[in-house]
Amino acid sequence: MKETITGSEALMRALKEEGVKTIFGYPGGAIMPVFDTLYDYTRGEHRAFHHVLVRHEQAAAHAAQGYARVSGGVGVCLVTSGPGATNTLTGVADAMMDSTPIVVICGQVSTAALGTDAFQEVDLVGVAQPISKWAYQIRRPEDVAWAVSRAFYIARSGRPGPVVLDFPKNAQTHTCEWESVHVNRVRSYVPYPELDAEAVSRAADLINHAERPLALVGQGVELAGAQKELLAFLEKADIPAGRTMLGLSALPTDHRLNVGMLGMHGSYAPNMMTQQCDVLIAIGMRFSDRVTGRFDTYAQQAKIIHLDVDPSEINKNIVSDVAVVADCKVSLPAITEQLKPKSHQSWHEAFAPYYNMERDQVIEPAIHPKAGPLLMGEVVNAVSEAADKSAILVTDVGQNQMFAARYFRYHQPRSIVTSGGLGTMGFGLPAAVGATFGRQDRTVCLFMGDGGFQMSIQELGTIMEQKAPVKMILLNNNYLGNVRQWQDMFFEGRKSFTRMMNPDYAQVVGGYGIPYAVCLRRENLAEKINEMLTTDGPFLLECAVREEDNVLPMTSPGKSVDEMQLTI
Repeated sequence: MKETITGSEALMRALKEEGVKTIFGYPGGAIMPVFDTLYDYTRGEHRAFHHVLVRHEQAAAHAAQGYARVSGGVGVCLVTSGPGATNTLTGVADAMMDSTPIVVICGQVSTAALGTDAFQEVDLVGVAQPISKWAYQIRRPEDVAWAVSRAFYIARSGRPGPVVLDFPKNAQTHTCEWESVHVNRVRSYVPYPELDAEAVSRAADLINHAERPLALVGQGVELAGAQKELLAFLEKADIPAGRTMLGLSALPTDHRLNVGMLGMHGSYAPNMMTQQCDVLIAIGMRFSDRVTGRFDTYAQQAKIIHLDVDPSEINKNIVSDVAVVADCKVSLPAITEQLKPKSHQSWHEAFAPYYNMERDQVIEPAIHPKAGPLLMGEVVNAVSEAADKSAILVTDVGQNQMFAARYFRYHQPRSIVTSGGLGTMGFGLPAAVGATFGRQDRTVCLFMGDGGFQMSIQELGTIMEQKAPVKMILLNNNYLGNVRQWQDMFFEGRKSFTRMMNPDYAQVVGGYGIPYAVCLRRENLAEKINEMLTTDGPFLLECAVREEDNVLPMTSPGKSVDEMQLTI
C-alpha cells in the first residue's frame, strides 16, 4: 500500500532523490508549509539538507548560481510568493543568460485565490517564462514528484538554465499517495542534437587546410566537462585559443596555446588576430556583442566553424560556414579524430608583437606600478600569486570584474564565477557564498567594487551565520568605476552621480564579527593578503585603490574588434 503524504513532504522526498544537499532560501507565508516540513529534514538522524538562510531572495538565486557554477550540479533556492518570488527573477534572468542550472521553488497563494489579487499574489509563471528554460505551476500534490524531476532534467540537460516552480499553498498542504518519478525525456525537447557526420568532416577539412586557425573557447566547454577534449583538439592541430570571460578556466592560463581573453576588455592579440585568421572555430560560445564588437565587420575574411549544443545560437549573431550542433564533449573528439597533426609556428609568432605591446603599455604598468596609489590590477595579481592554484575567482560587476578576470590565473576547471550576459551588480557576494558550499575544498576569492558590494552588503549576515570562508577583496575607489570611465571617455568627463559616499567598512564588517584589514600602501599589500589567506573562515580586505584607474585595452561601443585602444 502506498504511503499518503502532503505535497510539502513530496517536495522534500523529490529533492532528496535528485541528490540535493544544500538549499538557499528565505521563508514567508505562502511557503511556510514547506519550511515546516523542511525543519525535520535539516535535523537529527533524518537530516538530508543544509538550508542557508540568505538575507534577500535575490541573493538566494545568486548563491544557487555560485553553487552550480563551481560544483557542476544544480543550485536550489526556496522562497515565498509575491515579492519573494519576484526578487529572485534577476537571478533567474542572470542564470538564463549565462546557462546556469538552478531550480527556483516559490510559494504561491492557494489555487482558489488565483486571479483575485490576493495578498502577495503574482503571476509568476507568466513573468518567468520568457527568462527561464521552463516555468510551471504545481497545482496538485500528485504532480510534485513529476514536476521536480522534470525541472531538474530540464535545468541540467543540454544547454543548462534556470527552471521556476510555482507551488500554491493548497498543493503544499493537501495529500497524495507517494510515488517516485524519474523524468529522462520530454516530448519535443531535444537537449543533445544528434551529431552530423557530414558537418564534422567539413569542419575538419577546413581546419586541416587552414594556415591561420584561431579557436574561441566559451563556457560551453566547462558546462560539458570537455576540458580534456578541448586540449586534445587544440594540441593536435596546434591552434591558438582565446577564451571568453566565462570560459577563462576551460584552458589553463599558462598553456602554450592560450592567447588570452576575448572581448571589449580582453587581450590585445586575440582580438586583433580575429581579423587576420583564415579559419575561426567558435566552441561553446555565443558570439556576444561584447566579444565581437561590430557584427558587420567581424572576421569577414575567415571561414567560421561554430560548435554549440543549442541550435538557436547558430547564425544568430554571426553567420557560420559550418555548424556542428552537438555537445562539444561529443563534437570535439569527432573532429579531432579527422584532424592532421599540424604546426603553425609562424602564425603563433604573429601574435607576439601584439602581446608585447599590451605587456609594455598596459599589463606591466597595471600590475607592477612604480609609484602612486594602489591599482586594481596589482591587487588582483598579488592575490592570485599568493593564493593556491585551486583557488576560485568570484567577481561582482564593473571594473573590479574586468581587472580580476584579466589578471587572475586559472589552473583548474570551473575556477571563475561572474555575471556575464546580464552584468548584475550585487552578484558577487551571494555567488561567493554559494561557491563555498559548492566546493568546500577550494579557496574562494571574491573581488568587489564599493558599488556592487553595497547592493548585497546584507549578505554579510549570511556569511556570519554560516561562517562561509569567503576571502573578500574590496577594491574601493569611491566611484561607480565602470560608469565613471565611460563618462570620461564618451560624456566629456561629466561625472553624473557616479561618485560614492561610502560607509566606514571596518565598522560595518565589525558588526558582523568578520575579520577585517585595510591596505592603503603598496608596501603593506603582501602582508595584508597573507593575513587574509591564512585566517580561518571569512575575511574582508579593503584596498584603497586609485580613484580614476581605467580598464584597458578597450574596444569602444560601435567599433570593430581590431579597433581596440591600448590607451585613452
